[in-house]
Amino acid sequence: AQVQSENSKTIWSAEEVPEGSEYEDTWDPREQPEYEILFKQRVGTEDMFLGMSRKDASTACCEDMVIKIKLPETKFSDITLDLQDKVLDLRTPQKKLLLHLPHPVDSRNGKAHFHSEEEILEVTLRMTRELDFINFA
Repeated sequence: AQVQSENSKTIWSAEEVPEGSEYEDTWDPREQPEYEILFKQRVGTEDMFLGMSRKDASTACCEDMVIKIKLPETKFSDITLDLQDKVLDLRTPQKKLLLHLPHPVDSRNGKAHFHSEEEILEVTLRMTRELDFINFA
């Protein structure tokens, strides 16, 4: 006789499901807005003029990820933003963006600013990468 576990109705294990797929809404008809991801360094005069730090222009030396999302004909009050450590989920009445972030971030300490003239939402997130304690020592 075969012994069945309590979850015998489960047809796949959690390890088989691709990361972030619990956020997918393939039935949602809203279109994805245009966006760009930028990387930002925090630099001071000792970095710029004196060359005292080991920073260079690579993304490995950047602390922040900046995501700029174009949201034409959108009011700030219409925007719903949900941040996880690896996923950004943005929804408005017309647009939907589900973005799997290239690096994990500190989702509790991000900043979002809506530039109403340009109709762009700018989200700034501090990256939390495994080796940052070496890069930014």
